Amino acid sequence: MRGWLAALLLTAIPAFAAQPLPQKPLPELKLLSEHAVDDMVGGNLSGLASCNGVLWTVSDRDDTLLYRLDTSATVWKAYAQKLEIPPIPDSGLSATLLGMAKAASLLRGGALDFEGVSCDAAGNRYLVSEGFATVLKVPVDGAPTWLALPKKLVQDGQSAGMLQHFNAIFEGVAVSPAGDQLWLAAEREKRGLLTAKLGKDGWACSASCILRVESGDDILPPQLSGKSVAKDFSDISLYNGKLYALERAAYRICRRTLETGQLETCWSFAKEALLPNRLYDQKYGLAEALVVDDTGAWVGIDNNFGARADGEKRPIVWHFAAPQGGWGVKP
Repeated sequence: MRGWLAALLLTAIPAFAAQPLPQKPLPELKLLSEHAVDDMVGGNLSGLASCNGVLWTVSDRDDTLLYRLDTSATVWKAYAQKLEIPPIPDSGLSATLLGMAKAASLLRGGALDFEGVSCDAAGNRYLVSEGFATVLKVPVDGAPTWLALPKKLVQDGQSAGMLQHFNAIFEGVAVSPAGDQLWLAAEREKRGLLTAKLGKDGWACSASCILRVESGDDILPPQLSGKSVAKDFSDISLYNGKLYALERAAYRICRRTLETGQLETCWSFAKEALLPNRLYDQKYGLAEALVVDDTGAWVGIDNNFGARADGEKRPIVWHFAAPQGGWGVKP
């Protein structure tokens, strides 16, 4: 997530455009429904996953809670599952970044800073910790365990200019149906996609853990006066053999290849998100969570406890219809 502390601690770096911005307006997604979410202890909805038809969410302020969402009414209810967190492994993050995460938690809670959740076909949940750059597996039955991810993930990411700044580490996670490969989204300055696979000797990368690295700025939608802001990823979702990335700053969802993270196409949700009654008096975009499925896209809003123009203070999930003709890939 982004907030005043991130803005205070962020160190600016030179940026250059990694790929051209779209030259024409993107197709706009149609909003089907909007749902406020009750009973998230720490608010701050920061990830979504659909596990065999059930939606789960996390909060970056709650280190020991995973939420199942009751979606049977217009206003959703979150039911908390208590997590017993085992000792946190060393991912290779510097003592400085770890110290900043711990210091921030004293002010706002959430040292682990869970920023994304995904699941495999068996229903196991995977939560990515931005504060410690690692992934917690919450099985259907049994105690949670941290994945024994290679330190090469963080090492490769930092060598490529990613994972350099506090509160700009891993912001999203996607897991293969078999649970034997995961993709991680590095948030910003630089942003990128990384991956690791589970083999007979445990989790490992091939020659490099990196699929893609990007830097530079995005131009904000016209409703926001077309200002520029650093490119970011705020979540990723795996659907029909493609990665879908939530690009918070630009108010869009983009389809990318699993193999290289190459951009294929994008859709905007700016028209609906930036209606006057839905505006927040906050500096950054707040779309933090994404699930893409047959019905469309579910986008979660982490409002940092702030009220929007119509007075709504609870976390929000939007359900957008799939584009006409579907997402453009066949199952």
